[in-house]
Amino acid sequence: MFLKLFRRKTALTDADYLSEYRRTGNLTDLGELYERHMDMVFAICFRYLRDEDDAKDAVMQVFEQLITDLRTNDVRNFKSWLHSLTRNYCLMQLRSKRIMVSNEGLFDDEAYEALVAHTPENNDELDVQLADLGDCLQTLVVEQRKSVELFYFQQLCYQQIADQTGFALTKVKSYLQNGKRNLKLCMEGKQHG
Repeated sequence: MFLKLFRRKTALTDADYLSEYRRTGNLTDLGELYERHMDMVFAICFRYLRDEDDAKDAVMQVFEQLITDLRTNDVRNFKSWLHSLTRNYCLMQLRSKRIMVSNEGLFDDEAYEALVAHTPENNDELDVQLADLGDCLQTLVVEQRKSVELFYFQQLCYQQIADQTGFALTKVKSYLQNGKRNLKLCMEGKQHG
């Protein structure tokens, strides 16, 4: 009987914790929710960052990001949303370190994830890849280049790109799709040329 007083009547779901956190802002609720998924977050971080200390730091940074993001975002499936948030955080860390991937599947999320660990062995190879990317970006029509740069380098969403450029939302999507395809073809041409 005594122990029953300290047990929760039923285990709370992720949605319960999320709802409670959004209602009260209580970090204890968020901490308990995050703790359930911390192993997954660490595994993702370690897979991308390939350094235990960097992965541990990333786990803490993702939690700090959750504190604000969960107050404003309507999250339906916390686990998959957290997975995406963590992956994107790690990719941004890698981009900020100027790590470049091989040219295959450039900007294709799955291919990017699979190849992100492939870092050029020396700075000369990295310089060549960066120069090739810069050259290929310049071959795009202005609308495609602007859309690609805003989406991938400044992390703006479709609507933000449309607002900033004045392009119609459907045009932004088209410019991105065509720009990615043209970049890939250009980079493949440079690799094989």
